[in-house]
Amino acid sequence: MSEQFRELERPAGARNKDVVLMATVTSFQALSHPGKSELRQFAELFQPLYAHSSIEARRDAVAALSQSPNLPLAVAAFIASQPIAIAAPFLAASPALTDDMLIMIARTQGAEHARAIVKREKLSPTVIDALVGLRHALPPRPERRVEPKIADPELAAAPSNFDRIMSDLAMTDLPGAVIPSQTDRQVDDRATQPAEDEARTAREEALRQTIKRLAYQQRPADDDRLGRRQIGPVQAALLVRFARARDGGAFATTLSDLLTSSRWLAERILLDISGRQLATTLSGVAMSEEDSVFVLEHLYPHLAHNEAGRSRAASLIASIDPDAAEARIDSWLRADRYTFGEMDGPELIPAAGDLSAEALAKTARAAGSRKPVGDEHARQVLRARKR
Repeated sequence: MSEQFRELERPAGARNKDVVLMATVTSFQALSHPGKSELRQFAELFQPLYAHSSIEARRDAVAALSQSPNLPLAVAAFIASQPIAIAAPFLAASPALTDDMLIMIARTQGAEHARAIVKREKLSPTVIDALVGLRHALPPRPERRVEPKIADPELAAAPSNFDRIMSDLAMTDLPGAVIPSQTDRQVDDRATQPAEDEARTAREEALRQTIKRLAYQQRPADDDRLGRRQIGPVQAALLVRFARARDGGAFATTLSDLLTSSRWLAERILLDISGRQLATTLSGVAMSEEDSVFVLEHLYPHLAHNEAGRSRAASLIASIDPDAAEARIDSWLRADRYTFGEMDGPELIPAAGDLSAEALAKTARAAGSRKPVGDEHARQVLRARKR
């Protein structure tokens, strides 16, 4: 109750601005799924109210917003760039901060903001790697030196019993004895300092490599195709050859053999005149970029036009994610197997290494002779209803 009466001691204008700021934050947090208009209104209102509010109100508002996952990007970047005394809880707990924003804040705002980011419960391998690499650029944390409190200066100047015993053991009163001075001790410290720096650098580099290996395990390298669909050199050469000759029939036959699908699916892919479906297929089977661009430019001449110094085919290949392309091919193959069923026998698949024209033609004839699988009873009922 006494704290509420303390509010009366403050100027009325300051109290009103603090109340408006907290009311705005509270009303925004009450929205479970704010729309674009609410996000824009909150972004326009927050910064002016924040600028005219007191320090205590700013801290309360930032602490409240640190639990909100739906913050506008401008507001999140503004709060994260504030002094560390205000932004610390937001940097340590806000779910609205993305990995790119955390890396940008750590690189631009300084060591204190980076240390606040380290306190987050979950950090992605990308952010951890960036923070580890940033340790060499950030100044070290100042160490607190605790000086002993001595009440009597005379007692401080007098040597202790341990010092007297050590001086007796040193026997410095003998002729030729060497008295260790403070300068010698400083030289020894400077001699051991480079070794300590090298050891610390080696430990940090080992930690950095360990984090990189853990991150790479989540996303394998592009050349790691173990257990994934991979085009062979003979199939790639055949696709390039048939594309150069603009032989759509032979190209569709080779493509259906590559995907182990029906010829209908290969023809359906080629019928997309935009070339995106064929580009998705070539990216999903890990065909080289040069061969993929060559095939697209010869089968679809409009993709050979240059835009911004590169052909449309090259831009199309660069815009496709290989992992998403593999998932798309798998969905096509599932639909193809549902429509045409599994292959009737091993005679439909040519033997390994037997990619002659006769074998491909036999495979194409067998694939073309297959009929879609469906519910014959449902077709009869549908025909009866149409009568």
